[in-house]
Amino acid sequence: MTDTLKASTVSQDGRVKVWDLAVRIFHWGLVAAFFVAYFTADDYRDIHEWLGYVVLGLIACRLVWGVFGSRYARFSDFVPKPKRLTDYIRLMLKGREPRHLGHNPAAAIMILFLLLANGVIGISGWLLTTDWGWGSGMLEKVHEISVNITLVAIALHVGAAIYESFHHKENLIRSMFTGYKRR
Repeated sequence: MTDTLKASTVSQDGRVKVWDLAVRIFHWGLVAAFFVAYFTADDYRDIHEWLGYVVLGLIACRLVWGVFGSRYARFSDFVPKPKRLTDYIRLMLKGREPRHLGHNPAAAIMILFLLLANGVIGISGWLLTTDWGWGSGMLEKVHEISVNITLVAIALHVGAAIYESFHHKENLIRSMFTGYKRR
């Protein structure tokens, strides 16, 4: 791990503040909105639709925060160049990938994918409520397929977080609640 740290980001017990409050609110807000929308799709249409707008609002805020936010929230900090990604994946397949204080290159790609996928879900859902998209079978398919692909991506994301937690002996899920990781 070669990240340089400001003294103000290191706690008394040596933990480092990595995930700021905006990132954590976005992350858990998206988790909650996605799953409540998923389980209300058939019986509670108004709630389902409003949560779709919440998801789109969260994504818009995250895109802004990805440009202007704190160090580890910025896309410029974690979105990898292709060579960095392939080098990381090569090491990962050998079980020798380095620990990253922020997002690792594979996680960065998953984050971008999940932002895109949730955006497609939200926009296609919104279009289904407009005169233009109302009753469009193709748009409904795009919406449903995007949800199913996102569910698979979420399972991979959670599985990777659990793997990384064991592999690097660090509870990444807890760090997404507290904002801190070990130095």
